[in-house]
Amino acid sequence: MHGEMNFIVDGGTPLSGEVETSRSKNGAVALLAASLLNRGKTTLHHVPKIEEVKRLIEVLTSIDVEVVWQGSSIVITPPEKMSLDTIDAAAANRTRAILMFIGPLIHLFTSFSIPQSSGCTLGLRSIRQHLWVLEKLGVRIETLTDHYQITHDALAPATIVLYEASDTATINALLAAAKIPGTSVIKYASANYQVQEVCGFLGALGVKLEGVGTSTLCVTGVKDIKQDIEYSVAEDPTDAMFFITAAIATKSALTVTKAPIEFLEVELFVLLKMGLQFSLTDAGVSENGITKLSDIHIKESELIAFPEKIHARPYPALNIDNLPFFAVIATQAKGTTLIHDWSYEKRAIYYTELDRLGAITNLHDPHRISIEGRRELKAAEVICPPALRPATIILVAMLGASGRSTLRNVYS
Repeated sequence: MHGEMNFIVDGGTPLSGEVETSRSKNGAVALLAASLLNRGKTTLHHVPKIEEVKRLIEVLTSIDVEVVWQGSSIVITPPEKMSLDTIDAAAANRTRAILMFIGPLIHLFTSFSIPQSSGCTLGLRSIRQHLWVLEKLGVRIETLTDHYQITHDALAPATIVLYEASDTATINALLAAAKIPGTSVIKYASANYQVQEVCGFLGALGVKLEGVGTSTLCVTGVKDIKQDIEYSVAEDPTDAMFFITAAIATKSALTVTKAPIEFLEVELFVLLKMGLQFSLTDAGVSENGITKLSDIHIKESELIAFPEKIHARPYPALNIDNLPFFAVIATQAKGTTLIHDWSYEKRAIYYTELDRLGAITNLHDPHRISIEGRRELKAAEVICPPALRPATIILVAMLGASGRSTLRNVYS
């Protein structure tokens, strides 16, 4: 894409009605990687048409995988023989999700390389978790100047202990173990929504899994997978959280439908203690048969600061990707809110950009920030932060800021 893309936001207007939760970006990219395990045709429904999905599809088509859009569905057909010689390095470099290709590709090649990944600018993001996870299964990964070199002699089931509950490292372990006959055990695994999404997909492919939704996963792999399968991407808890925050920022009554409620329970608990009035109604289960859904009916509310620090932890605690929204929410809560964003080296620094919209923040260090409320936000021009979640909170704050705001260079 050439030139600068800007968003113009006319804010300060109350919202009304209802909005349906979109499907999960993180789930979709994990399923794209998982599709490489299947020698049959994979059809994924309700795939979000966003940049990271497009980048991974560019990578897939560059290695001769056929990917065809049919509305919001994609049909993925693998080639008889795959070659990585023509891999689209530029597309791969733009998304950290390319790391999840390692797990399935080890079943196609004993030696191969993939381009190094980048993704959001959030400080140092090590790949050691992936190295340590996969080496237990017999895989060696060497980090070189612009690519990762992956080799193995023989793959064998193993017990894997994660140093921390990384979503993508857990998924890589799942995808690697899925086609290794025997039972592998993944301890201290992430149980986050995209991990459960992959577990549902693998189960539909015939891989036996135990412990889904817990921190210990048992995976009994199969030697080969070749079947035509259809699977639907589930709803995105961070999308639901965006609209919850938008309702608060614009002082609105709003209904967020089909929210994946089990991945929002702690967020809603914190908001309840801050004074948010809302109610829930059952909305059934997503098409994957796993993800429980609820409609969230939000009333206009007067908020107060949460009396404890707000911080994220691995599921089932407050989601790391939902934590930034509380920076915007804090501007509308009377008192001082302390947010501890321990997981990324730089992310809390980006929250100070809310000051341009009239917020009052106090950055204590790269991880801790205090935010004063209640503030009337005002329109401003802001350069988009080079990271998805911080950019999103600037956008949602602009919805609550009276006047016309500009979020510049959103394609950074």
